[in-house]
Amino acid sequence: MSIRHGLLALLEQGPRYGSRLRTEFEARTGGTWPLNIGQVYTTLGRLERDGMVVQEGEDEAGRTLYALTEAGRAELGAWFARPVERARPPRDELAIKLVLAVAAPGVDVRKVVEGQRRHVAEALHEYVRQRAQVLALAHGHPDEVARLLVLEQLICHTEAEIRWLDHCEARLLRRRTESPAP
Repeated sequence: MSIRHGLLALLEQGPRYGSRLRTEFEARTGGTWPLNIGQVYTTLGRLERDGMVVQEGEDEAGRTLYALTEAGRAELGAWFARPVERARPPRDELAIKLVLAVAAPGVDVRKVVEGQRRHVAEALHEYVRQRAQVLALAHGHPDEVARLLVLEQLICHTEAEIRWLDHCEARLLRRRTESPAP
Protein backbone atom coordinates (compact mmCIF):
# COMPACT_ATOMS: atom_id res chain seq x y z
CA MET A 1 0.00 0.00 0.00
CA SER A 2 1.27 3.41 -0.87
CA ILE A 3 1.10 5.42 2.32
CA ARG A 4 1.94 8.44 0.19
CA HIS A 5 -1.15 8.04 -1.94
CA GLY A 6 -3.31 7.05 1.00
CA LEU A 7 -2.50 10.32 2.73
CA LEU A 8 -3.14 12.27 -0.46
CA ALA A 9 -6.57 10.62 -0.76
CA LEU A 10 -7.45 11.57 2.80
CA LEU A 11 -6.24 15.14 2.30
CA GLU A 12 -8.48 15.49 -0.74
CA GLN A 13 -11.34 15.75 1.74
CA GLY A 14 -9.77 18.78 3.37
CA PRO A 15 -6.85 19.82 5.58
CA ARG A 16 -5.84 17.37 8.30
CA TYR A 17 -3.13 17.06 10.95
CA GLY A 18 -0.87 14.02 11.14
CA SER A 19 -2.47 11.99 13.91
CA ARG A 20 -5.93 12.51 12.39
CA LEU A 21 -4.59 11.21 9.05
CA ARG A 22 -3.24 8.15 10.85
CA THR A 23 -6.56 7.54 12.63
CA GLU A 24 -8.59 7.97 9.44
CA PHE A 25 -6.25 5.73 7.44
CA GLU A 26 -6.54 2.96 10.02
CA ALA A 27 -10.34 3.39 10.20
CA ARG A 28 -10.68 3.19 6.41
CA THR A 29 -8.56 0.04 6.24
CA GLY A 30 -10.35 -1.58 9.16
CA GLY A 31 -7.20 -1.50 11.25
CA THR A 32 -5.61 -3.99 8.88
CA TRP A 33 -2.64 -1.77 8.03
CA PRO A 34 -1.67 0.16 11.15
CA LEU A 35 0.55 3.17 10.60
CA ASN A 36 3.34 4.40 12.83
CA ILE A 37 2.86 8.11 13.48
CA GLY A 38 6.50 8.59 12.47
CA GLN A 39 5.67 7.12 9.04
CA VAL A 40 2.87 9.62 8.66
CA TYR A 41 5.01 12.66 9.46
CA THR A 42 7.96 11.42 7.41
CA THR A 43 5.64 10.89 4.46
CA LEU A 44 4.03 14.30 4.95
CA GLY A 45 7.50 15.85 4.95
CA ARG A 46 8.32 14.17 1.65
CA LEU A 47 4.98 15.16 0.15
CA GLU A 48 5.62 18.75 1.20
CA ARG A 49 9.15 18.63 -0.26
CA ASP A 50 7.69 17.29 -3.53
CA GLY A 51 5.04 20.02 -3.70
CA MET A 52 2.09 17.65 -3.17
CA VAL A 53 0.99 19.17 0.17
CA VAL A 54 1.48 22.43 2.03
CA GLN A 55 1.20 23.36 5.66
CA GLU A 56 -1.98 25.35 6.04
CA GLY A 57 -1.93 26.88 9.49
CA GLU A 58 -2.95 25.20 12.71
CA ASP A 59 -6.15 23.94 14.22
CA GLU A 60 -7.54 25.29 17.52
CA ALA A 61 -5.29 22.86 19.45
CA GLY A 62 -2.16 24.14 17.71
CA ARG A 63 -1.65 21.10 15.47
CA THR A 64 -0.18 21.75 12.02
CA LEU A 65 -2.71 21.22 9.24
CA TYR A 66 -1.65 19.86 5.87
CA ALA A 67 -3.57 20.54 2.67
CA LEU A 68 -3.44 19.05 -0.80
CA THR A 69 -1.94 21.14 -3.62
CA GLU A 70 -2.93 21.01 -7.28
CA ALA A 71 0.17 18.88 -7.90
CA GLY A 72 -1.02 16.55 -5.15
CA ARG A 73 -4.49 16.33 -6.74
CA ALA A 74 -2.92 15.54 -10.10
CA GLU A 75 -0.70 12.83 -8.55
CA LEU A 76 -3.70 11.34 -6.73
CA GLY A 77 -5.77 11.30 -9.93
CA ALA A 78 -2.92 9.62 -11.81
CA TRP A 79 -2.58 7.02 -9.03
CA PHE A 80 -6.30 6.19 -9.10
CA ALA A 81 -6.15 5.85 -12.91
CA ARG A 82 -3.01 3.67 -12.96
CA PRO A 83 -3.38 -0.11 -12.50
CA VAL A 84 -1.40 -1.67 -9.67
CA GLU A 85 1.72 -3.26 -11.17
CA ARG A 86 1.89 -7.04 -10.98
CA ALA A 87 5.16 -7.54 -12.89
CA ARG A 88 7.20 -8.17 -9.76
CA PRO A 89 5.17 -10.05 -7.18
CA PRO A 90 6.09 -9.33 -3.57
CA ARG A 91 8.29 -11.79 -1.72
CA ASP A 92 6.14 -14.29 0.06
CA GLU A 93 7.70 -15.74 3.20
CA LEU A 94 5.52 -18.84 3.06
CA ALA A 95 6.54 -19.65 -0.51
CA ILE A 96 10.19 -19.15 0.38
CA LYS A 97 9.80 -21.35 3.47
CA LEU A 98 8.22 -24.20 1.49
CA VAL A 99 10.72 -23.97 -1.37
CA LEU A 100 13.60 -24.23 1.08
CA ALA A 101 11.92 -26.91 3.21
CA VAL A 102 11.57 -29.25 0.22
CA ALA A 103 15.33 -29.78 0.08
CA ALA A 104 16.13 -29.29 3.77
CA PRO A 105 17.23 -32.49 5.51
CA GLY A 106 15.01 -33.57 8.38
CA VAL A 107 12.11 -31.25 7.54
CA ASP A 108 8.70 -32.81 7.06
CA VAL A 109 7.27 -30.41 4.49
CA ARG A 110 3.79 -31.85 4.89
CA LYS A 111 3.85 -30.86 8.58
CA VAL A 112 4.90 -27.36 7.59
CA VAL A 113 1.96 -27.24 5.15
CA GLU A 114 -0.48 -28.64 7.71
CA GLY A 115 0.61 -26.17 10.39
CA GLN A 116 0.24 -23.27 7.99
CA ARG A 117 -3.15 -24.50 6.82
CA ARG A 118 -4.41 -24.60 10.44
CA HIS A 119 -3.11 -21.09 11.02
CA VAL A 120 -4.67 -19.74 7.81
CA ALA A 121 -7.99 -21.47 8.54
CA GLU A 122 -8.11 -19.69 11.92
CA ALA A 123 -7.37 -16.36 10.23
CA LEU A 124 -10.09 -17.04 7.64
CA HIS A 125 -12.58 -17.79 10.40
CA GLU A 126 -11.70 -14.46 12.09
CA TYR A 127 -12.02 -12.47 8.85
CA VAL A 128 -15.41 -14.05 8.11
CA ARG A 129 -16.55 -13.26 11.67
CA GLN A 130 -15.44 -9.64 11.29
CA ARG A 131 -17.17 -9.38 7.90
CA ALA A 132 -20.42 -10.65 9.47
CA GLN A 133 -20.13 -7.96 12.15
CA VAL A 134 -19.59 -5.24 9.57
CA LEU A 135 -22.49 -6.49 7.45
CA ALA A 136 -24.77 -6.50 10.49
CA LEU A 137 -23.88 -2.88 11.22
CA ALA A 138 -23.36 -1.58 7.69
CA HIS A 139 -25.52 1.33 6.72
CA GLY A 140 -23.66 2.32 3.56
CA HIS A 141 -21.22 4.66 5.34
CA PRO A 142 -18.00 4.95 3.27
CA ASP A 143 -15.83 3.77 6.21
CA GLU A 144 -17.99 0.65 6.63
CA VAL A 145 -17.92 -0.10 2.91
CA ALA A 146 -14.14 0.42 2.87
CA ARG A 147 -13.68 -1.93 5.84
CA LEU A 148 -15.91 -4.50 4.15
CA LEU A 149 -13.82 -4.31 0.97
CA VAL A 150 -10.61 -4.82 2.97
CA LEU A 151 -12.06 -7.79 4.84
CA GLU A 152 -13.32 -9.38 1.62
CA GLN A 153 -9.88 -8.93 0.05
CA LEU A 154 -8.33 -10.65 3.07
CA ILE A 155 -10.87 -13.46 2.83
CA CYS A 156 -10.14 -13.99 -0.87
CA HIS A 157 -6.37 -14.01 -0.30
CA THR A 158 -6.73 -16.40 2.64
CA GLU A 159 -8.95 -18.76 0.63
CA ALA A 160 -6.41 -18.64 -2.20
CA GLU A 161 -3.60 -19.49 0.23
CA ILE A 162 -5.56 -22.49 1.50
CA ARG A 163 -6.09 -23.67 -2.10
CA TRP A 164 -2.37 -23.23 -2.78
CA LEU A 165 -1.48 -25.20 0.38
CA ASP A 166 -3.85 -27.98 -0.77
CA HIS A 167 -2.07 -27.93 -4.15
CA CYS A 168 1.35 -28.09 -2.44
CA GLU A 169 0.26 -31.05 -0.34
CA ALA A 170 -1.06 -32.88 -3.40
CA ARG A 171 2.18 -32.15 -5.27
CA LEU A 172 4.23 -33.49 -2.35
CA LEU A 173 2.11 -36.65 -2.17
CA ARG A 174 2.54 -37.25 -5.92
CA ARG A 175 6.27 -36.67 -5.57
CA ARG A 176 6.44 -39.21 -2.76
CA THR A 177 4.54 -41.87 -4.72
CA GLU A 178 6.46 -41.22 -7.93
CA SER A 179 9.90 -41.24 -6.30
CA PRO A 180 11.72 -44.56 -6.25
CA ALA A 181 12.18 -46.06 -2.82
CA PRO A 182 15.67 -45.50 -1.34
